Parts: sequence; C-alpha cells; structure tokens
Amino acid sequence: IEKVQRLKPDIVTMDIEMPEMDGMTALKEIMNNCPVPVVMLSNGIGKDSEITFQALEAGAADFYLKRVLLEENVKPEIIKEFLDRLKAIAQKARKSVIEEKEEKSNSRNVSEILENILNMPEDSIEAKSGLADLLIIGCSTGGPSALQSILPRFPKETRVPIVVLQHMPPGFTKPLAERFDTICNLRVKEAEDGDILEAGNIYIAPAGYQTFLDKKTDGSIALRIEDCPFVESVYKPSINVTLDSAAPIYKERLLSVILTGMGNDGLVGCESVKKYNGRIIVEAEESCVVYGMPKVVYEAGLADVQVPLSNIFNRIMLYI
Repeated sequence: IEKVQRLKPDIVTMDIEMPEMDGMTALKEIMNNCPVPVVMLSNGIGKDSEITFQALEAGAADFYLKRVLLEENVKPEIIKEFLDRLKAIAQKARKSVIEEKEEKSNSRNVSEILENILNMPEDSIEAKSGLADLLIIGCSTGGPSALQSILPRFPKETRVPIVVLQHMPPGFTKPLAERFDTICNLRVKEAEDGDILEAGNIYIAPAGYQTFLDKKTDGSIALRIEDCPFVESVYKPSINVTLDSAAPIYKERLLSVILTGMGNDGLVGCESVKKYNGRIIVEAEESCVVYGMPKVVYEAGLADVQVPLSNIFNRIMLYI
C-alpha cells in the first residue's frame, strides 16, 4: 500500500492470498486511500472464487487466474493476452482521469447540455415493449460489474428469458450465478444441458463449454451445453456461437446486448442477428472497462444504438 501511494502506478496486480495482509483488505485500503486500477490474481478454487467476486464489488477492475500464468510451459499468447488486458484497463483509467479534469475545467451551461440531449441519436422512436422474446447479453473484461448494474433491475414480471455469456475461466460461472441469484428479482442459475428457456429466468452460460439453443418439436427452446472442440473459438462460452444458434430461431424477436470486453467475440454473432432482423444494443466507450467487443459491432454498422452502461437497462426495457 505504501508503494502504491509513493509510486502512483498506472495499474496494480495483486494476489488474493498474501502472507501478511490479505488481498481483500489491501484492495479496500488502496481504493480508500489511493485509488488505482487493481487486477486480482486468483486461484479460482473454493473460497477463492467467492472472494474474487467480493473484490470486484469492492472496486477491483478485473481478475485473472494465477495458475494459468504460473504454468511451466505457459504459451506466449497467454502472456500477451494478460498484458494487453492490463494495458487496456490502465489506458481506460488514464483517459477517465483526463476527461474528469476537462469536465471540471469546462463551464458548460444549461443550454449546451440541453442541446446535447436533444441531438442524441434515437433508435427508439418506433420501439415499444414486447418486441423481443429473448434477451442475450455478452460481455468479457469488466462484465461482472456491468452485469451488476443491469440484472438486479429486472422486475419479477419480466416476460422473457435472459441468457448471459460472460468470458470467465471454468469454476467461476457457478458462483457468479449463485451470487446474482441472491440480489436479483429473477431466478439466476448456471445453465445446464437440457434447460428449457422460461420467462423470468436468467441463465449464465457455463465457462469451459459452448451454449447452443435448440427448438424442440413442442415449440419450446432448450439449451444444449457442449465442449465442442470442433468449434473454432478461443472463448468458452463464445458469444458468436450462442447468437448464431439463437438468431434463426427467434429472428426479429431476438434482442442482443454487447457490453464491455476485449477482442471481437460477438461480431459474427451480431451479423447473424441482423441477418434475421433482430436488434442490437452496444455499450458506449465512455463506460466500458475495455471498448473492444462493442466497438467492432458498432463500427461494423450492426448496432441499433450505442449507449453508456447507465442507459442500457432502460433501452432493453423498450424492447421487452
């Protein structure tokens, strides 16, 4: 903590387990006294995964599996992905500080603010509740915190099922689902093979597998969870895979949301969504921890609207 105060680093990586002060205590001290982006290193075993989510709630920017980095023959691409993630989080933090200073130094009057609001792009002129029968949310780096600002807001009478694809290592999606189940109005569970999609339920796609949607002969929609070594995707779960399988079933009744995350997972899937006239909401750069996945979808011209995280829930409710 003393070094963080003295050196003022761009980012800190910190183990959850440390010999004297544990990672959670140190994180809280850093957040209170010298706020800086912190990425927690977790074993992802037992209590470690629960503490990891507590750390994210306490202000940690992200987490990474320690054992992956410490493998004897760790692949260079793993190291690169880890470093790229650190750089992206640090750059986002620096940009936020600069923007905050500029905002304080600019004396914007009420008329300027009103003008900006009036000139905001509107996708929702024709939007009305009941257009979607399924909501799929995809996210990666920064996703758990983003989901926490959205999922607990859904009311008990929500009329559509919700499928969430969060890039995570195996072992983390079950405790994530259990944690959300305690704070959400809807039932939240880690998706299982054969689950029938039902309104008012949130299904967290399990890490380490691909999640498909299948239409059964009775018209119900079931989840199919497979290892799928034949699927060319570095992500398990892959947003592309799930959107690809959902789009031809739900067609224009599918609403997909792409939140913060590194890389381009979701781009191909969103192309399928648009092919079948579904709708797409992406998170704006200003609120993303990493503006990667939403950016590629937006720049490809696939998004119906791009809005900051604080507006995502209201946009969703326009369609469901």
